[in-house]
Amino acid sequence: MQRHTKIVATLGPASNDAETLERMIAAGVDVVRMNFSHGKPEDHINRAKLVREAAAKVGRNVGILGDLQGPKIRVGKFENSKIFLEKNAKFVLDSACELGNQERVGLDYKDLPRDVSPGTILLLDDGKITLEVEKVKGTEIHTKVVQGGDLSNNKGINRKGGGLTAPALTAKDMEDIKTAALMGVDFLAVSFPKSAADMYMAKTLLRAAGGHALTIAKIERTEAVETKVLEEILNACDGIMVARGDLAVEVGEAAVPALQKRMIRMARELNKLTITATQMMESMISSPVPTRAEVSDVANAVLDGTDAVMLSAETAAGKFPVETVEVMARVATEAEKFNPVSLDQQFLDRTFSRIDQSIAMAALLTATHMGAKAIAALTQSGSTPLWMSRLNSGVPIYALTPEDVTVRKTALMREVYPVLMPASINSLDRDRLLREAEKTLVKAKVVQAGDIVVFTVGEPIGQSGGTNSLKVVRIGEGN
Repeated sequence: MQRHTKIVATLGPASNDAETLERMIAAGVDVVRMNFSHGKPEDHINRAKLVREAAAKVGRNVGILGDLQGPKIRVGKFENSKIFLEKNAKFVLDSACELGNQERVGLDYKDLPRDVSPGTILLLDDGKITLEVEKVKGTEIHTKVVQGGDLSNNKGINRKGGGLTAPALTAKDMEDIKTAALMGVDFLAVSFPKSAADMYMAKTLLRAAGGHALTIAKIERTEAVETKVLEEILNACDGIMVARGDLAVEVGEAAVPALQKRMIRMARELNKLTITATQMMESMISSPVPTRAEVSDVANAVLDGTDAVMLSAETAAGKFPVETVEVMARVATEAEKFNPVSLDQQFLDRTFSRIDQSIAMAALLTATHMGAKAIAALTQSGSTPLWMSRLNSGVPIYALTPEDVTVRKTALMREVYPVLMPASINSLDRDRLLREAEKTLVKAKVVQAGDIVVFTVGEPIGQSGGTNSLKVVRIGEGN
């Protein structure tokens, strides 16, 4: 059984050598995430080249996701690297402080004093430390420690309930977008967007720099999960990442599982991609096996319908990057066996005004009712297989395209398997094109004589958005 759910793995010190990267890709990585919080532009460019070379060597189509850092809402540095905060102690966050001590620490985000008032709850280091604001005086935020603990250099700050005004795109992000365009990343993740405007700005800057990546909104702010705002953000981008770390700190960890399900469902209904991220196999940073809870977490994300599950520190800095990918692939495959197909029910109350989208939906219904072995979408842009993949049909979808960019973009789509066709197919007529597509699938051992395949294709050949035909073929019958 082919795995439907895709795997995103983060590149880092544990995985940025050619041998490890090749083994990870062979184990099942579909998209490599490059975290722009670390490294210089030239480092990212060289690593992107390494990813392309490793994928070519292994013989798999792998996309690259560039992940912007976003605003640094963090404490500064301490004289002795860290301190211990006692419960009920007084502590000052001071945007003018250069080097912290037991009484106070500086801020990377200088506007924080304007965003808080007496009674505001601040959560530091992913919620491990809780401070309550007592007063604000100039550059100083005077707080009382509600929950203490060790506080070290550069730990993150969240405001409980959201409300920080830091812009989603910093000056660094704007420069990194230029680097992302130069690298030719396939996906660009924007950190901490609060509105559709943040995503429109990122896309505008990306296109101006010559980039054509799909944009992914990382949902990690309270403001972004309100239904109307989330829908607007989804309409402004190509997909979302359920970024459960910062989101859990802002909305409370108990709210995240239900939000995850709602976000994935809404994204699929709006024909958008979804990535579920954060601590999915966290224990495998140092252990060769996951916990049972982590296995359930990955399986539940798969059953929710996510396009991809993501590994962060597990593959970037962990001891077992390859083994982690192997385990995640096995868990996803097993979970998919219990994902029931109810296509007829999924079509209820759906209407389609576009010809190409109607053909995509007709192909799904036809393939399911006829017991087709595969659906083959001949596509330029990847839109037709995307629409097909939003519904759970149980029939694998092959995206046959002459476009390298489309091959890598479809690598993130659930239940879609990209196949690169020669550019010369654009000069063929429809019947010859379908015969070539059939030969390609047989040669790849995707189908064999006697199998039913549902093809979708558009005329004129080679134009995006032109899918207007559906043909059902029994392999080997001289169609």
